[in-house]
Amino acid sequence: MQRIRLRYTKRGRLRFTSHRDFQRAFERALRRAEVPMAYSAGFTPHPKVSYANAAPTGTGSEAEYLEIALTEARDPETLRALLDESLPAGLDITDAVEARTSGLADRLTASVWELRLEGVEVEDAEKAVEAFLAAETVEVQRKTKNGVRTFDARSAVTELTAARPQGDPQGDRPLDSACAILRLVVRHVTPAVRPDDVLSGLRAVADLAPPVPAAVTRLAQGLFDEESGTVTDPLAPDREAVTAASPTAAATAPATAPGTGTA
Repeated sequence: MQRIRLRYTKRGRLRFTSHRDFQRAFERALRRAEVPMAYSAGFTPHPKVSYANAAPTGTGSEAEYLEIALTEARDPETLRALLDESLPAGLDITDAVEARTSGLADRLTASVWELRLEGVEVEDAEKAVEAFLAAETVEVQRKTKNGVRTFDARSAVTELTAARPQGDPQGDRPLDSACAILRLVVRHVTPAVRPDDVLSGLRAVADLAPPVPAAVTRLAQGLFDEESGTVTDPLAPDREAVTAASPTAAATAPATAPGTGTA
């Protein structure tokens, strides 16, 4: 059995697809691409697909991950291209690697998010960010199926900055529309702290309330590097393992004729 790990996106209008919607679309793509999937046992076999930390419905993402199990070996890049062609535009398979290590989900310990706040001045966003970071705790509430839950949204945030939209080198707003871009790095903790929880925290500490819902996109997720404060590529260990296992040593070793040797 071969395992392949894939990175995919949710872009444009496809950000509003639920995780269940994506599952159905992906399983159809597997059939269209004639992928030799391994199936579970039992009365209702289903393809062996493992999804890891999917983004909430309504948020875009450039870094979603899943793993599939195959009954026959396939080239990861060829498989990626076939699946990408079989999915609608916006659900794009952007990377594929053979799984040579364990624990993909364990390497998804943090996410990088971008929040686009239309109708918010950058200066107001910067003041709210400063107040949020200065607070030791920022309690927010979220409604769950078990009722309203109160938790701290501050401790999971390792980085939060405000800036103007890119593509505006003079720093002036296009037209007369105010807009602020927040960049957020948040650890995956329990309970999970989501971008909307951070927005609730900004409202609590600085009364920052965007007039329209924020456009939220996950830019990356992976292992949080404590030294650099960055989020690393979770597929990198598999690429390194594939490279280390390649037969380069045998290919470069000098050939010796049978029966010969050194005196």
